[in-house]
Amino acid sequence: MTMQSFIRAAEIWLPAPDGSELVFGDGIYGTLHAFAEHSRAMRFRKGEGLPGEAWAARHPIVMGSFKGTGFRRIEAAEAAGLTSGIAMPVFAGSAIRAVVVLLCGDDQTHVGAIEVWRNDPLEGAQIGLHDGYYGAAELFRITSQLTKFGKGHGLPGLVWASGMPLVMRDLYRAERFLRHKEAVKVGLSIGLGLPFDYDPGNTWVMAFLSALGTPIARRFEIWLPDASGEQLVYDSGVSDAEEQPNAARPRAIARGEGLLGAVLASRLPAITQDCAAGAAWLAGEAEEAAAALAFPILDAAGALKAVTVWRF
Repeated sequence: MTMQSFIRAAEIWLPAPDGSELVFGDGIYGTLHAFAEHSRAMRFRKGEGLPGEAWAARHPIVMGSFKGTGFRRIEAAEAAGLTSGIAMPVFAGSAIRAVVVLLCGDDQTHVGAIEVWRNDPLEGAQIGLHDGYYGAAELFRITSQLTKFGKGHGLPGLVWASGMPLVMRDLYRAERFLRHKEAVKVGLSIGLGLPFDYDPGNTWVMAFLSALGTPIARRFEIWLPDASGEQLVYDSGVSDAEEQPNAARPRAIARGEGLLGAVLASRLPAITQDCAAGAAWLAGEAEEAAAALAFPILDAAGALKAVTVWRF
């Protein structure tokens, strides 16, 4: 399996049994075998390395460049062509449940955006850019730094208002996407917004903006628990191409069933290296096995609000 998306690798870090550090849980590395082997032996204490920083901060962390940061795998990352990373924590109340790390490469042909937006009510009633990684989309980065959104406006503001994940297609046409003129200039087409409610007193939103040539992921989907909490039902999704699936999407997924059912049961992120085994409708027509990451959205108390799935 070769990672052809904007994201080159994805990792899940889980608390050790004694809760003192994060240990390797699972990962998608494509052909980056040496980096994968190096990473599996790593451990991170609170505040240490990219996973540990997200644990300590209780909100997503972006490292647009590893140089001059606390990233602990710089040499191995450089050898693998990885230059930037994003860490997304999952908390249940005060307890760290997991940290998902997404790793990207610096490539002049890679256009896209991974953004962290923040509202501090003491500073105002808008949400502004906290940090981001844009690949070659430098103009879009400058515009974003100067932009703020009110609650319910733009992708970050809509996610802030609903407290739920949101997918948008055709960003260059969507009037709800207030930076659509800039999106046209750099070719951005698909957006995913995720809420993070783990930092008391502050609102955090992640926005993933994908270009057709170098998608953040091949497909995003959002699934929601039903009223019983025993099943997930499909809510929405968006793809970089209109593919014919290998199997029909199920109407509902039961607790413990396949990739998404495992997340419903555990409230932990999960990975499959081959969608045909655990999420067949995501496999598409690619000759190589398609990998996927399922990421839970929990509320501040740790209850499951949604599951997002990313097919690479």
